[in-house]
Amino acid sequence: MQYFPQEEEQIFASNHAVKNSFLFARAAKLATILMALSMLAALQSACGSHSVDPPPGQTPIAPGQPTFSHVFLIVEENHSYSEVIGNSSMPYLNSLASQYGLATQYFANAHPSIPNYLLLTTGMTETFDDTYTGAISDDNVVRELVKAGKSWKAYEESLPKPGFISGDDGPYVRRHNPFAYLSDVQNDSSQAANIVPFSQFTTDLANDSLPQFSFITPNVNNDAHDGSLAAADSWLKANIVPLLASSAFKSSGLLIITFDEGMNGDIDHGGGHVATVIVSSKSKSNYKSETEYQHQSTLRLVLAASGVDSFPGLAAAAPDMTEFFNGQ
Repeated sequence: MQYFPQEEEQIFASNHAVKNSFLFARAAKLATILMALSMLAALQSACGSHSVDPPPGQTPIAPGQPTFSHVFLIVEENHSYSEVIGNSSMPYLNSLASQYGLATQYFANAHPSIPNYLLLTTGMTETFDDTYTGAISDDNVVRELVKAGKSWKAYEESLPKPGFISGDDGPYVRRHNPFAYLSDVQNDSSQAANIVPFSQFTTDLANDSLPQFSFITPNVNNDAHDGSLAAADSWLKANIVPLLASSAFKSSGLLIITFDEGMNGDIDHGGGHVATVIVSSKSKSNYKSETEYQHQSTLRLVLAASGVDSFPGLAAAAPDMTEFFNGQ
């Protein structure tokens, strides 16, 4: 075989030119793409838009989720759905259920009380009993509200003094106050000061100084734990009628009333079938939901309705409750 160096040099030069032409074209195309992306980012910034992708493992907020200036959550005790809905001993709660929204397939997560209260605040049942004296450092509703610049208070009936995070005192019991277990509260006196006696609620309502989120716990005589359902209903009527009549609630208020767990023999879904009522000016009238919910969905609703888009624990992927509101 003959060797032709001049011919080989011409072939090399030709191939080199083709390669350079290809690389130049690819670089030009890449530059065009980068310029387009830069222009798009600038346009988004100018329009105030932002990514709506949720964090990994978290479902996005439904487009129809309304927000409210004030969100209230009241937790009652130890009675199943069949004991509450339709019971003549609770005429006021049943009137709210028929006028506003009722979750007919809502289930508590566990027995006894404390895991359910922690689901409502951390999105997790955690792993301790009523005698636990340590701190829970997991993500929680306080942390997310504070990060978003939102205010909160826990109104605890019969709490001996503001900021009290110690044990039981008369008809006040610590296990019905999940905020007392959170490291965010235990390690910050300014946050602990948001745990106040329920008597403060009347003052805050009258002074139009209610926080974004109010967690309300009647004492054990008025939450149907030790007292009767009739006593619990009377307490609700005495305290909820003024709230619903207030301008603050009428303009932008959301009230959720639920039970921590069902009766002891009711272990459906872990904690039993319980009644949950959704009340607001944006609620569908006489609406009955057949969707299956648990306490993590209530935690999700509390935060989403407060304009917060990050959810602790199981609340991150829990079914949202937007179906209860007009426009859905």
